[in-house]
Amino acid sequence: MNHSLPDVQCYLNGVYGPLVEAKVSVMDRGFIFGDGVYEMVPVYGRRLFRFDAHMERLERSMAKLRIDPTMARAEWLDIARRLIDGVTADDQWLYLQVTRGVAPRNHVMPQGIAPTVFAYSSAAQLLMPEQRHHGAACITARDFRWERGDIKSTSLLGNVLARQISADAGATETIMFRDAHLTEASSSNVWIVKEGALLGPPKSEHVLEGVRIELLRELCEECGIGFNLRPIAEDEVMSADEIILSSATKEVLAVTTLDHQPVGHGALRGKPGPVYARLYEAYQRAKRLQSI
Repeated sequence: MNHSLPDVQCYLNGVYGPLVEAKVSVMDRGFIFGDGVYEMVPVYGRRLFRFDAHMERLERSMAKLRIDPTMARAEWLDIARRLIDGVTADDQWLYLQVTRGVAPRNHVMPQGIAPTVFAYSSAAQLLMPEQRHHGAACITARDFRWERGDIKSTSLLGNVLARQISADAGATETIMFRDAHLTEASSSNVWIVKEGALLGPPKSEHVLEGVRIELLRELCEECGIGFNLRPIAEDEVMSADEIILSSATKEVLAVTTLDHQPVGHGALRGKPGPVYARLYEAYQRAKRLQSI
């Protein structure tokens, strides 16, 4: 695995410069406490995908942490455009981060300090057709993370530990359960298919409101696929017709094995299913139509 930083420009507190030279104070609350929020926006053909939806979630996360708005959305867009233009690849991941800022170490939220604003874009590592053909292997685990999964916080140690469970098993993701009900994966939302309908967990403080939740609602309506957000018991996941992951980087991805057992039934057991196939094609159409 290549651990070198991408040779790109970044934005840090009003200044553009090489990512490898960017520095923040060791007393930044993002470094000390993980006291910050972030977003990653897909860029396809140098066009931002569902930028407003990502910005709305960033603003929600900032409000929940009482971090004052730093810039208008138009300013964010100007920064994004400049960073995207500096990367040679047409498909990119745009990363945005806001921390509370620099202050003496104290658990109490300080007032009147300037947030630290950081952004960069780099070439996207898209899934290969072979990976989509075979689908993903996943492992299950208890959801041991904190109670505010609805905040897209930079405090991601719980997610790191959860993802390492699947990495150690040679799997793609760790699908988690709390009180015997599905929450999400370490870095993805999780869906199941039952009798042709797409089902996902309801909105709660335990689940990040993924940008793709509303997108998949729209795609299901377009494709005539049933859609419902409701509590999903663990045994429903284990017996699902299909399991699907969604995230900015995975788009939608079929899960074909769970805890080393094939997903699904009959001839499609252990293979990407028909609902996934229709949603993937619809997602590709949305990328062409919903980017700016």
